[in-house]
Amino acid sequence: MSHFSTIKTKLKNKPELIEALQLLQYDVQEDQELINPLDHQHEKVKVDVSIGNDIGFRRNSEGVYELVADIQTWKDPVPPNRFVEKITQAYAKVTVVHTVQEQGFAVVTESKSSDNTIEIVAERW
Repeated sequence: MSHFSTIKTKLKNKPELIEALQLLQYDVQEDQELINPLDHQHEKVKVDVSIGNDIGFRRNSEGVYELVADIQTWKDPVPPNRFVEKITQAYAKVTVVHTVQEQGFAVVTESKSSDNTIEIVAERW
């Protein structure tokens, strides 16, 4: 029986997910198997993207990446739901920057306010 939990996200693109995780300074590995914590006897889980040996993301049948982790042994100082929010915000930023660049815009400035809102200013000549 697995103790790995999954948390739904709206993340669909692997390259942007990887870039978002790297933006948040996580060491990213691809196509890994999550390791069982000590003294836990449950099945291993294969993930598409991992950030350590017990947290990762796998693509589900709907084509969306979900967070997979053993919540009982969660070590990150940020709670799992807040962690997903941070990843989602970084993913959105990466996606917006890529989209505006593909449309011929250049990012002029980026700023983050005290409420964690990100503002991106882009221009095209």
